[in-house]
Amino acid sequence: MKILNLYAGIGGNRKLWGDEHEITAVEIDPKIAEVYKKLFPKDKVIVGDAHEYLLEHYKEFDFIWSSPPCPSHSRIRQFSAVARGQNEPIYPDMTLYQEIIFLKFNFKGLWLVENVISYYEPLIKPIKMAQHYWWSNFDIPKIKLSTRKHNAKIKEIAEHKGFDLDDLGGLDKRKVLRNCVEPKAALHIFKCAFKDKQKTL
Repeated sequence: MKILNLYAGIGGNRKLWGDEHEITAVEIDPKIAEVYKKLFPKDKVIVGDAHEYLLEHYKEFDFIWSSPPCPSHSRIRQFSAVARGQNEPIYPDMTLYQEIIFLKFNFKGLWLVENVISYYEPLIKPIKMAQHYWWSNFDIPKIKLSTRKHNAKIKEIAEHKGFDLDDLGGLDKRKVLRNCVEPKAALHIFKCAFKDKQKTL
């Protein structure tokens, strides 16, 4: 498959996909994009705006994975930081719902949009699995996964998600790792998408 990996980060979702497919990753932060490229040298990496890239290039792909920015939807930010006065309230970033609607009505291939479980009732019904919301146009049977270890030490989180960032400087490693989709959840979803794609060949 030709795969588009939007808001790629360091590739938590990508980690267990293997190298049998043609993958294009889009990440806006040059330092994080550089780390992704080191981890997945066979992928094409674009440093740029994933939201705009989707609009301009969606027809070129068979499978699109999108993980739009999540902080403005987060229960932790709203109920902990905002409630305690550590952060000011902000508008939820509607990029999330724009992309779900856009893909649902315009993209002919398989697609998946991922985000955190929000502090409000989601505007479009997702499935809830592995402490995330998932929207897609293919069936995803639910699986149980262990804790994401977000409150553990950086090295523990890295080991849990299968990344070695010891030699990489200039990054907020905790933030980068916490932003990673759980690789096992992503592999499960990827297999579901691939199975669905095989049916159409």
